[in-house]
Amino acid sequence: MTPIQITSAQVLPGKLQEIVTLFRSAPKALRLQALLEYSKKLPPLPEKYAEHPEFMQPVPECASPFFLVTEPQGEGVAMYFKVPEEAPTVRGYAGILAEGLAGASREQILNIPDQFYMDMGLSELITPMRLRGMGAILMRLKNQVREAALS
Repeated sequence: MTPIQITSAQVLPGKLQEIVTLFRSAPKALRLQALLEYSKKLPPLPEKYAEHPEFMQPVPECASPFFLVTEPQGEGVAMYFKVPEEAPTVRGYAGILAEGLAGASREQILNIPDQFYMDMGLSELITPMRLRGMGAILMRLKNQVREAALS
């Protein structure tokens, strides 16, 4: 598997890079198990979003119902994801983003290559439609970070 080409301006935040490296080096069966483990690690929504999901942005490109919202937090952002437990692979991807981007600056998030997840070997585990959904999730996340930086 050829790693993605990342320019000097496009570097993954440290924790996300560790996760990508772990997935890339793991056998296929372990990658799927790790993805399912990340689905269990997805933090619960804060009460304000659990009670008012209308404040979250849908990602209609996802085959599963997926909602996200970001909040400025210092130089970074807090990210919240709502994904049903019945969608463990997409929920696992949300768990990876939540853990891998915790503490990342806005600039680091905006500089993540749009298809970084392809370097994790997920294309061997997930359908192309789900992979496109993952790309859409990252694009919406970046759009929210970009919009927050402009306001």
